[in-house]
Amino acid sequence: MSCINEGQLNVELQSKVKVGGCVDVGFDEEPETVAIEDAVKVLLQGLGEDINREGLRKTPLRVAKALREGTTGYRQKVKDIVQGALFPEGGLESGVGHGGGAGGLVIVRDLDLFSYCESCLLPFRVKCHIGYVPSGQRVVGLSKLSRVADVFAKRLQVPQRLADEVCSGLQQGIKPTGVAVILQCLHIHFPNSALPFLDSNCQGWAKVMVSSGSGAFENEKADIWGDFLSLLKCRGLNVENFHSGDSVDQSWCPSPSSSKIGPTNSGMIDAVASILRSLGEDPTRKELVGTPTRYLKWLMIFKKSNLEMKLNGFALGRIDPVKSNGDVGHNNEQIHSELNLAFLSQCEHHLLPFHGVVHIGYCCAQGVDPIGKSLLESVVHFHGFKLQVQERLTRQIAETVSSLLGRNIMVVVEANHTCMVSRGIEKFGSNTATIAVLGRFSTDPAARAIFLQSIPNSTIEG
Repeated sequence: MSCINEGQLNVELQSKVKVGGCVDVGFDEEPETVAIEDAVKVLLQGLGEDINREGLRKTPLRVAKALREGTTGYRQKVKDIVQGALFPEGGLESGVGHGGGAGGLVIVRDLDLFSYCESCLLPFRVKCHIGYVPSGQRVVGLSKLSRVADVFAKRLQVPQRLADEVCSGLQQGIKPTGVAVILQCLHIHFPNSALPFLDSNCQGWAKVMVSSGSGAFENEKADIWGDFLSLLKCRGLNVENFHSGDSVDQSWCPSPSSSKIGPTNSGMIDAVASILRSLGEDPTRKELVGTPTRYLKWLMIFKKSNLEMKLNGFALGRIDPVKSNGDVGHNNEQIHSELNLAFLSQCEHHLLPFHGVVHIGYCCAQGVDPIGKSLLESVVHFHGFKLQVQERLTRQIAETVSSLLGRNIMVVVEANHTCMVSRGIEKFGSNTATIAVLGRFSTDPAARAIFLQSIPNSTIEG
């Protein structure tokens, strides 16, 4: 598909978009998908990338499919899910539980969801807990609670509205005595591209817990809330400080409050607006007016640069590398390591963030001081803030560190990929490890083992 110039963008894309709903053609050929592809090409070119490069040729289609998959909730209805999934259960009259007394509470905990933030178009993680009290001799198949929650999650959202819509959808769909919803949401921060992204305590995340209740749960001080919260606490969930109301959404998205984009990027802003239209949204809706600018602010962090790489004030190649005698017997060498160097990057296949930690091992002669941590952080930082794939990132870090320290280098990158949860795969909690070895580490299993055993047993948040 040929590229379009920015001046034609709005006219050509709008002519291809049918707002809302699906057309009766193959998914890859839908006008909405084609329009998103064209918009993504404009964004990639604005980042200085070659859209015909091998790794990027199919990126527009992959991004379009991911966004369409991640917003399927616009094309689904709760009643279609719940119909046929209500089952009779004796002893459940209106407002009365089993045995004639109060109760009958049903809880489904720890539902993993994702949604796209309507303020910046970045996906955010959700841990969802739902409780309801059946009535009218009706219970619903438990899987339907998750499916209803997913209908509303797979739309452009903010936490409180998501909780309210799940609660209202279940209340209307199954007509119970009451419904309670608690969401724990995790949103990636916009990094300062001049500084390392995350510290060891993962402070680069915005977290919020919100709640919504209907019927018997409408009063937050009702006794039934105590039962619900107690059954969450017994699983080790900290649910003391949840919020309800619209105030939390006003400060939820951690995108920069000042998001001015220069006039040369107006075509990119139009491209993001066309994506919103292709998803069935109205870019002029009050909550979405600033979304294209905020998303572009994020994307431009990963703009391709041909500037000379700087590392703590030294140009690459001007630092004398640590000398190594290359002796496999390593009598005169020691293995040093820098662990848990945090990084953030953007997957070039789906334009979705991935993040994690980098561990670097290297050898230097006895009596030689190990290199400073800040220099290695700068290497990781530089290679992270690009459109990347993890395998390439690992190799590039190893080669750059080798040019500084000599050839005996080992790099391990551990990362969580948003694309593993936000495009139909939905493998929550999975992570990927990649390794690059140079010099002695490639021939000495004992050296590799020493370094690998030094890596801490910890998990990557998010």
